Amino acid sequence: MQLLSYIFRRLLQMIPVLFVVTIIIFFSMHLIPGDPAVNMLGDKMANDSVAVTAMREKLGLNQPLIVQYCLFIKGIFTLHLGNSIFMNKPVLDIFKERFIVTATYVAITTIFTIFISVPLGYFAGIWQRRSIGKGISTVCLILLSLPEFWVGILLLFFLSLKCGIFPVGGWGTGWPMHLKSMILPAGAGCISSVAMMVRNMQSGIGIVMQKDYVDFAKAKGITSSRIARRYILKNVMISSSTLLAMRIAYMMGSSVVIETVFALPGIGQLLINGVLTRDYPVVQCTVLLFSVMVMFITLITDICYSLLDPRVKLN
Repeated sequence: MQLLSYIFRRLLQMIPVLFVVTIIIFFSMHLIPGDPAVNMLGDKMANDSVAVTAMREKLGLNQPLIVQYCLFIKGIFTLHLGNSIFMNKPVLDIFKERFIVTATYVAITTIFTIFISVPLGYFAGIWQRRSIGKGISTVCLILLSLPEFWVGILLLFFLSLKCGIFPVGGWGTGWPMHLKSMILPAGAGCISSVAMMVRNMQSGIGIVMQKDYVDFAKAKGITSSRIARRYILKNVMISSSTLLAMRIAYMMGSSVVIETVFALPGIGQLLINGVLTRDYPVVQCTVLLFSVMVMFITLITDICYSLLDPRVKLN
C-alpha cells in the first residue's frame, strides 16, 4: 500500500510539471523564426500572400496563440495531438513507428554500459592504488572528453567504410539487421556513460572498503568473493543505480545526435526534421513524450533505490 500511495502521489506531482512543460514547448516553438505555411508552399509561392494566408488557415495557424494552445491541451487529454504538417499523418502514429528505434538504441546502450562499467568499476576500485586502477581511471577521463558524435564518425569510418563489418547507417530490415545496425550507435553512445559509471564505482568502492563492516567481514573469514558481492558491490550499486538512471535519460536526449550521425529513423531524427521544417505538432508531441518518459524513469529509479537500500523510505 505504501508503494501504491507513493506512486499515486508522484503521478499527481507530474501534472503541474507537465503543464509548465506544455507552456514552454508550445510558446518556444512559435518563437523560432520561420513559417510552416511558407515552408510547405516552397520558395516559388512564398511571395504569394493569398496562397500563404490560405495555407495558414488550413493549418490553423491564423488563430490566436492562446486558442492554438488550448487546442493543443485539448489534444493531450483526448490523445489526438494533431497531424504532422509535412507527413500528413497523425503524430502519435509517427511516434509509435519511430519509438521502437530509439527504445532499441537506449536498451542496447544501457546493456553495454552495465556490462562494461560494472566489472571495470569494480577492478578500478579494488586496485585503485595499483597501476591498473590508475590506468582505468586515466582512460575514463580521456573518454569523458571525447564527443559522442566524433566517436561515432570514427567508428563508422573504420568499422563500416574500411572494414565493412557493420552497416554504414540506417535501420535495416528484420531484427537481426536491426540489432547489428545498433551496435555502433550503442558503442558510441555508451562511451561517456561507461566512463562516469566506472569513476563513480571506483570512488564508491574506495569509501566502502574503509568501512568497519568490511573489516569485520574479513576478520570473520568470509571469502573475498562474498565480501565483494554482499558488502561492497551491493552498497556501491545504490548510488550507481541513480547515476545509471540519469544516464538513461541522457541517452534519450543524446539520441538526437546519434540518430543523425548513423541515419537511424528514430525519435531524435524526427525531432530534428520537425524543428527544421517548423512542423509544430511533431516537435510538440515529441518533446512532451520525451518529458513524460524522463519523469517515469525518475519514478522507477526512486522505487529501485528504496528496494536496494531498505533504509530509504518512500515518503
